[in-house]
Amino acid sequence: MAMKQQKPLYGRVLLKLSGEALMGKEPYGIDSEVLREISDEIDEIHRMGVQVALVVGGGNIFRGVSGASRGMDRSTADYMGMLATVMNALALQQALEKHGIATRVQSAIDMKEVAEPYIRRRAIRHLEKGRIVIFAAGTGLPFFTTDTTAALRAVEINAEVLLKATRVDGVYATDPEKDHSAVKFDRISFTEVLQKNLKVMDATAISLARDQDMMIVIFNLKKRGNIKDVILGKPVGTVVEGFGHVE
Repeated sequence: MAMKQQKPLYGRVLLKLSGEALMGKEPYGIDSEVLREISDEIDEIHRMGVQVALVVGGGNIFRGVSGASRGMDRSTADYMGMLATVMNALALQQALEKHGIATRVQSAIDMKEVAEPYIRRRAIRHLEKGRIVIFAAGTGLPFFTTDTTAALRAVEINAEVLLKATRVDGVYATDPEKDHSAVKFDRISFTEVLQKNLKVMDATAISLARDQDMMIVIFNLKKRGNIKDVILGKPVGTVVEGFGHVE
């Protein structure tokens, strides 16, 4: 007897990937094997009928904050970081299209030769037609991170959840890579994240998600199958939400 296919909990999601996630074991740039593995997992949830949008960082190529810390003008450094996210978006697009998935890159900075301009209604239409949309170049403005971009785009496209893939398996009271006795939260409120100054996402992103009641799931990208498990509603990572409290 054939097993009944599990039904996804979410119909439309935004997945936030860090640029560092694409490096794999490389010191910088893009690891083609990691790119293939990520595209395989995204293809799997796409085949389940989930509408998928992506935001990818650029830290594997250039990070605006680190550029500014070395004496570069912060605005210039951030624009360079935005261009790095476009490079990663194009790499993801190619990897996904090898699966036969129609994919669109929308950039917040006009570069019509390689990407569409970001237009909210067009992005939603692409999703409704089964295309994956990759949002590149951040918000198009300096001083805003790709975490904030992810929260903003998730709200704009009416995503049901914002998925943030990281190097660790959730939110901890202290850095688990430094403190092996760190306590992991299964669920935590937006307000607690801000009050405890937990490095889940930047404060602007958390505040926006809180104000718009956009649930966030933080999970480990390195564990194969985690993206699918989150989509199926399995207890993976940490859920950040309002808890119904007065925020």
